[in-house]
Amino acid sequence: MAVATKYVPRLYRKYKEEVVPKLIQRFGYKNPMEVPRLVKIVVNMGVGEAVQDIKHLERAMEDLRLITGQQPSIRRAKKSEAGFKLRKGMPIGLKVTLRKERMWDFLDKTISIALPRVKDFKGLNPRSFDGRGNYSFGIAEQIVYPEIDYDKVDKIRGMDISIHTTAETDEEALWLLSLLGLPIRAG
Repeated sequence: MAVATKYVPRLYRKYKEEVVPKLIQRFGYKNPMEVPRLVKIVVNMGVGEAVQDIKHLERAMEDLRLITGQQPSIRRAKKSEAGFKLRKGMPIGLKVTLRKERMWDFLDKTISIALPRVKDFKGLNPRSFDGRGNYSFGIAEQIVYPEIDYDKVDKIRGMDISIHTTAETDEEALWLLSLLGLPIRAG
């Protein structure tokens, strides 16, 4: 009888085999549970044009679902804003929270496929840490992901990506993300 092997994402294997020992050596952790790890990745996409036409939201939702492999949740306006013709409760954005295998697969795809496709890419900003070990950056075009068919895109949309870690300092998070392969340029 064949034993089913559990799927282990490539980047998670790299984290366990290469990154953890380097972080232990660099920061001198006594317990392996002290080593910073990824908790979740949150992907947000603003769809302000959905105020005029709800079809924009549906297309953006399909794009984000293809990219992340998970159904996005709709974010609604918290208050009315007459200048933007916006009423409280109108859908204006999408959000996906990725954890476990999907999180590792998405980060791997972003590092190895999407970011190298970005035009004039010189690395991510090292000042985008929040002071508690979390890192955020934006991608201006969803078409850098391989799942998106360029010919079927109705509008270029950007997205914000937040990587949440258990690191207690920005330095620990910088080392963790750099060793994983995230191209953060030198300060």
